[in-house]
Amino acid sequence: MDQQDAPVAPRRGRGIYLLPNLFTTGGLFGGFFAIIAASQGRFEAACVAIFIAAVLDGLDGRVARLTNTQSEFGVQYDSLADLISFGMAPAMVMYYWALLSLRDDGITLGKIGWLAAFLYAACAALRLARFNSQVGIVDKRWFIGLASPAAAGLMASFVWTCERGGWSGTELRFFALGLTIIAGLLMVSRIRYTSFKGSGKGPKADRVPFIVLPLVVGLLIALWIAPAETLLGASVLYALSGPIQGLLRRRKPADADAGA
Repeated sequence: MDQQDAPVAPRRGRGIYLLPNLFTTGGLFGGFFAIIAASQGRFEAACVAIFIAAVLDGLDGRVARLTNTQSEFGVQYDSLADLISFGMAPAMVMYYWALLSLRDDGITLGKIGWLAAFLYAACAALRLARFNSQVGIVDKRWFIGLASPAAAGLMASFVWTCERGGWSGTELRFFALGLTIIAGLLMVSRIRYTSFKGSGKGPKADRVPFIVLPLVVGLLIALWIAPAETLLGASVLYALSGPIQGLLRRRKPADADAGA
């Protein structure tokens, strides 16, 4: 065969899928804006930006699956954007809102304040790295450790609710310190949290119980009436659900033995 007639191997494309990465970029912008807004004392705007980033984060993966545009680039980009939106942004919002004022109580407490913010950001990075390394291994029905968007929602909804209620971060600085540390440690814990992603097996893998639908409708109504308080209540309940379910699972064998 003549060399000129030899089939030419198709050149591998170097482009990226635009649509899902636009959602990811929007979420990244939300996290970046939250940091800027918090540094200017605009805490409600910063918290809203974090929740918008969470909505966009939930959409990018679904859009990629619906349009069959999943890619390794998209996975890595989404993870880096999540680190900014749900790691750095909540840590900086809490730091500017409350933890910065710990320096008024002494040099040591001032250092503890920014170290707590760093701890939260580092735990978010570790949580994301662990999640990426366990994709395809862990049962999709569960998250191991509190998901970073949920932890960010807990932090942001607390600040937002307090701002709307007229409570300053200076007044609640020690409570904010404890919340920041707990939220960070929950992310790297081994506690299982429901992922709301269905059974994880078979053709019904993406289905959820019917009761979820009226709960979602009720949540949307509550969000319209009192968004900050509703998000705080939902975030707290979800953060507590993992430890509570873990305790109940531990008690079941003991209860079974007692009944036998």
